[in-house]
Amino acid sequence: MKLQKILSRFLKLHKKEIDLSLDRIIQLCEKLGNPQDKIEAISIVGTNGKNSTIQACYSILKEAGIKCNVYTSPHIQKINERFVFNNQQLGDDELASLFEEVERVNANNPVTFFEILTACFFHKAAQFPDNLNLIEAGLFHRFDATNILKNNLASIVTSISKDHLDWLPENEKTIDKIIFEKTSNLLNSNIIVAKQYPVSTLEKIKKTIQQNQSNKYFFNDDFSFSSGENEFFYYEDKFGGLKLPKPNVLGQFQQENISTAIATLRILDLGIEDHHIKKGIQKIDNVARLQKIESGKLKDLVKDNLFLISGDHNEDGARVLNEYLKSLNCRKHVIIGMMDNKEHEKYINHFKDITSITTVDIKNQPNAISGLKLREKFRNIPNVSYKESIEDAIKSINLNQGDLLLITGSLYLCSEVLNLN
Repeated sequence: MKLQKILSRFLKLHKKEIDLSLDRIIQLCEKLGNPQDKIEAISIVGTNGKNSTIQACYSILKEAGIKCNVYTSPHIQKINERFVFNNQQLGDDELASLFEEVERVNANNPVTFFEILTACFFHKAAQFPDNLNLIEAGLFHRFDATNILKNNLASIVTSISKDHLDWLPENEKTIDKIIFEKTSNLLNSNIIVAKQYPVSTLEKIKKTIQQNQSNKYFFNDDFSFSSGENEFFYYEDKFGGLKLPKPNVLGQFQQENISTAIATLRILDLGIEDHHIKKGIQKIDNVARLQKIESGKLKDLVKDNLFLISGDHNEDGARVLNEYLKSLNCRKHVIIGMMDNKEHEKYINHFKDITSITTVDIKNQPNAISGLKLREKFRNIPNVSYKESIEDAIKSINLNQGDLLLITGSLYLCSEVLNLN
C-alpha cells in the first residue's frame, strides 16, 4: 500500500506520461551526485528482444558468479521487477525507502514517471560499484532517461522495427527515423547488433553508426548460430564454436537473442566459460515472452492442453511469434487484447492457420482498444469472436486434446493473465 501511494505521487510530478528530453533526469541525477557515472553497464536498445537478451545475459552472468544490477521496463506484475540489485529484486520496504529518498531530493520538481524510476535505479546501483549493470533503454533511446551514461562496456542493438509511432511527428513515422533515434547516440565502446529483419534494416543501422568509433559486431558477420538436431543448437564467433543444449525458452527467435547475449559476454572478456553459457541458457527467466503456463486457476480451464502467453504487440513480434506457431502440428486458438496505439491490422495479418481468434478487453488499461473494436478490425479474419473477460474467452473455446491456447497482443494482457492465474 505504501509503495502504491508513492507511485501515485510520482505519476503526478509531470503532466505528461512521456516527455522526450534529458534535462530533467540530468538535473535530478546531479542532485543525487551523478550516480550514473559510478557504474559499469551494458546498455540494451532496440524494439523487440530487449528483455529476452537481458535475461539471457543475466542468467549466464549469474552462473559465472558475477553480481548484477538489472533495470527493465515495463514490469509485468510488480514494480519490484524493475529493480534488481546484487541478483535480487528489492523487497517492498527497501524499494519504498529508495523511492522516498529520491523523492525528497527531487523536491517536487517536474519529472516523468520513467525518469524518476530511472534516477532511483542509478542511485541504488551506485551503492554496488563492482556489480555489472544491465540497463534496458525505454522509448527510442536518444532522449530516453537511461541515455545519460558517459560511458559503458557495450551497447546491444536488438531487433528494430516500427513501434510507438504515435510518439513521432506525423511525417517521420518511418523505420529510418526509429533507427536514427535508437542508434545515432550510442556510446563509444562496443556495439553488438543482433539479427535484423529485413536485411535493409541492418544496412540502415550500419549507415547510422558508421561514424561511431566503437568496435562493431554484427550477426552473421561476426557471430551466428544454427539449429541442430537432437535438442542442440550451434553458436559460432571468432573465439570458436559451441555446441549448446536447447535453451529453456521457446522459439527460434529466442536463440537469436541468446546468441547476441553470448556474443556480447565473450567479446567483453568477463571470464565467462563455456559451462557457464551451457548452464545459463537453460535457466533463463523470461516472463510473458512465450511463457508456458504450467499450473494455476486459468491453467485448470485449459486442462492438459499447451497454454502459452506472449506479450508480442507489434508487427515484427507477430512475425517471429508465428514462425514458432507454424512449427507446431496442432489446432491453435488465440486470445488477443491490444493497446489502442498499435498497428492492429498489420499485427493480425501474420497469424495464419489459426483455428479461432477471440478478442478481449484489457482491464484497468484506459489506453487499450476495446475487444469489440478489435474484433471489428479483425473482421476479415476467419473465426473471430469477442468476449469481455479472459475467463469467458477461455471457457468459450472448444479445446480438443492436443490443442494450443495462446494469449498475446500486450504485456498488460499477460500481466492480467498471470494475476488471474
